[in-house]
Formats: sequence, C-alpha cells, structure tokens
Amino acid sequence: MDAALKVASNLLPDDHREVTEGHGLDPESALAISVNNCDSVYFQVPNGELAGMAGVHKNGQIWMLCTPAIYDYPHTFAREAKRFVNERPEEKLWNFVDKRNKVHLKLLKFLGFQFLDEFTYGPNNLTFIEFARVRTNSD
Repeated sequence: MDAALKVASNLLPDDHREVTEGHGLDPESALAISVNNCDSVYFQVPNGELAGMAGVHKNGQIWMLCTPAIYDYPHTFAREAKRFVNERPEEKLWNFVDKRNKVHLKLLKFLGFQFLDEFTYGPNNLTFIEFARVRTNSD
C-alpha cells in the first residue's frame, strides 16, 4: 500500500489525467482500491525509484499507472513490464486506455496488445480505446 501511495502522488501527467478526467477518480483512492482487489505489483528501477504499478483482476482486466522514473530506465522498465504480462496465466488480458495517453499506447503495442474499438467514456465523455491480448499456443 505504501508503494501505491507513492506512485499515486507522482504519476505521469497523462496517467494522472486519465484517472482524474477519464475515470473521475482520485489517484490515491483508485490505486488503493485496485491494489486491494487484484493481483498487483510495483516496478522499481535501478536507482530505487518507483516507476509504476500494475495489476490484473480475476476477470483478466489489466491496468498500469506509471511515474516519470520510466524515462530514466525506459528499456529496463519495458522489459520488466513485458515479463509481467508474459508471465500472467490468464488466457485473455484486456482493458481500455485514454486515447490521449500516447506513452501507454506505445507500451501496449510493445507488450503485444491489439487495439479494438474506440468509445466515449467517463464523466467527461473522453475517447477511450479498448485493448486486449489473447494467449496463443506460441506464447
């Protein structure tokens, strides 16, 4: 929970905007709820800073929120994120992302997710993109 509070107080601007404007939530509350209701991890980069948190709910809904520390060690962070996703036992991982969140869109593509439908969502009717990754025999 300590890591969740640290990450929530230092989110990337686009992640903060997605949580607050897109979902209408307070980052600290959103992370606290998510951490308590799913299998979650935090990412720490070599200099000791927290780079983010991620989790997967029982229904395969995956999420991730990041801090500016991802820019200090982008390759390390991306490799660890890929390892986290690849080691998940769920057949299907899915969620949706704010279309304005370019960093996450790029990361999701790197992690092997496919982009599906666009739709408006949340208190501000922002455009979100549904994404999913289905495990195949070659995974």
